[in-house]
Amino acid sequence: MTDAEPPKIEFPCDYPVKVLGRAGDDFQTVILEVFERHAPGFDAESISVRASSKGTFTAITVVIVATGPDQLEALHQDLLATGRVQMVI
Repeated sequence: MTDAEPPKIEFPCDYPVKVLGRAGDDFQTVILEVFERHAPGFDAESISVRASSKGTFTAITVVIVATGPDQLEALHQDLLATGRVQMVI
């Protein structure tokens, strides 16, 4: 058995990014501002927002057109830098 390399992502491509953070009145606004900086013009119709069962957390999924790994890494770092994000998938 050989170790196969994971499939390479071909850029540009539609790329869903899920962000999980503590719920708050401005959570969605803060997160979408970061997306706008890194993927301007993303499809606002593609945004999905779900609250946790107790309302403590909010999950936001946004589909962007990813241009490369550098863009995705910078987006990830800026989302975490908000101090509001628990996880980026």
